[in-house]
Amino acid sequence: MTTTTPPVTLDDILDAAARLKGVAHRTPVLRSRTLDTLVGAETFLKCENFQRVGAFKFRGAYNAASRLTPDQLARGIAAYSSGNHAQAVALAARELGTTAVIVMPEDAPRSKRVATEGYGAEIVTYDRYTGDREAIAGALAAERGLALIPPYDHPHVMAGQGTAALELLEETGELGALLAPVGGGGLMAGSATAAKGAHPGIRMIGVEPEAGDDTRRSLEAGRRVSVPVPKTIADGQALPTPGELTFSVNRRLVDEIALVSDDEIRAAMRFAFERLKMVVEPSGATPLAALLSGRVSDLPDRVGVIVSGGNVDAERFARLCACED
Repeated sequence: MTTTTPPVTLDDILDAAARLKGVAHRTPVLRSRTLDTLVGAETFLKCENFQRVGAFKFRGAYNAASRLTPDQLARGIAAYSSGNHAQAVALAARELGTTAVIVMPEDAPRSKRVATEGYGAEIVTYDRYTGDREAIAGALAAERGLALIPPYDHPHVMAGQGTAALELLEETGELGALLAPVGGGGLMAGSATAAKGAHPGIRMIGVEPEAGDDTRRSLEAGRRVSVPVPKTIADGQALPTPGELTFSVNRRLVDEIALVSDDEIRAAMRFAFERLKMVVEPSGATPLAALLSGRVSDLPDRVGVIVSGGNVDAERFARLCACED
């Protein structure tokens, strides 16, 4: 009888947590009685919008980058991202005394591009609807001799992302369900590994925008399925296909996928701003949108939510909350 070792384990996440201690922020867990009443459950928000670079991505990027050899660090790092992983790799590179080159889509939010450049990274752009970012970044890394850190399909990246759920459960104790946004699947893969490793009965619920339900379709088909590049305000989840490694984890550990509309995402962003006094980017608001819009049935008494990021510039945030984008 043969067994396949999963790409990420609870021990990997515990190891990542030790490596990130004192480097990544231990982000707050917020509560709201109003939210509890609306949802019908005690709800615990793990606020990764207060993480370094404004999103959970710093956890995985630093965990992966910090494991590179001195020779690799001397040559530099390459990555590809629509924004949050770009910033995370750029900051991790700066923290570790090396350089970063990031492949970003031409239509990436300006605030994310400016922040990435602000951390000292070089940016190479491409058209997300016609270009292959993985191929572009791979060729660039090979040409310049750079270490490539992908945004989700990497064991050390997944392990780093899982530390967010680990911290949440350390603070709250056992939860009946945990919701997280799903794009490439790294946050969910790490979170599900951490959560089910600690509490096997927890219900793992991924949330995707309706326009980009590649993970939902893939789970239903039992294999990775591609969709057209989604057109959604949740730019961090505008991916056509789940990651290979992440899907191998999520197909085992994710219990269900909820879908939300762009209008529901906008409403969740407004709620977070008006009632919780938080700025949340569209992708980070999708799990909250799923709860507020009743997209998840039979909720348990205690529910965790990973608010994955808050990187949205003031002008776009105002347009989105006014339903003009």
